Amino acid sequence: MGTGLRDAGASLALAALGCTALTVAHGVLPEHGAATVAGTALVGCAAVAVVARRDRWCGPADRVTLARTVLVGGCATVAVLALTGVTGPRPWSLVALAVPALLLDGLDGYVARRTGTSSPAGARLDMEVDAALLLVLSAVAVLTQGPWVLAIGLMRYAYVAAGWCWPRLRRRPPPRFSRKVVAVVQALALVLALLPPVPAGVGAVALGVALAALVLSFGRDVRTLARRPARLRPRARVRAPWCGLGRWRAG
Repeated sequence: MGTGLRDAGASLALAALGCTALTVAHGVLPEHGAATVAGTALVGCAAVAVVARRDRWCGPADRVTLARTVLVGGCATVAVLALTGVTGPRPWSLVALAVPALLLDGLDGYVARRTGTSSPAGARLDMEVDAALLLVLSAVAVLTQGPWVLAIGLMRYAYVAAGWCWPRLRRRPPPRFSRKVVAVVQALALVLALLPPVPAGVGAVALGVALAALVLSFGRDVRTLARRPARLRPRARVRAPWCGLGRWRAG
């Protein structure tokens, strides 16, 4: 009990120090503090999600995810510096932070299984960190590849927004290993395109393949959920006066 508050506070403090150090290392003027704020705010959102849990519990896997969030916050800081022209369009510091964040992606799930501490809240936090990293990397990739790359980072958020209009999309699609493979492909393609030595054309091909795979993956989920019959749920029980039996209304 209460470990969530401690761990969330520690991750937020590390993010504030790390993002500030990144800003100072690039010789940024005080008015460029938006970069520090962006990275720290990203970690702050994850910290709030942990503290807001009913028991404020933070397990070993959650600590790994929070450590990843600190790295992603650093990526957000460097991204703002790149987008504002403080650094080049493909800074090495962004790759140096993104690679360990990606390597830790599979570790939190392994730790959760080994320690028996997996939970829906932890899985959601991990998914949101993954989505934030893809959005940050795709935003920087726009500088060299064009605005179409941003579709990689926005696809998941567009899917969530579509669920507001179409309730079927709010359901959880059946688990598929291919979905995990596609997520890894997105991250690897973005890192490849952001490596300074890699020609822009090679990065464009990798990102094009990754985006096509992402569209197919989301399209498959949408088709599966659209074809799934509506579930019946008991809302009210109407008793028939002649036999004492009831019938269930469809939800």
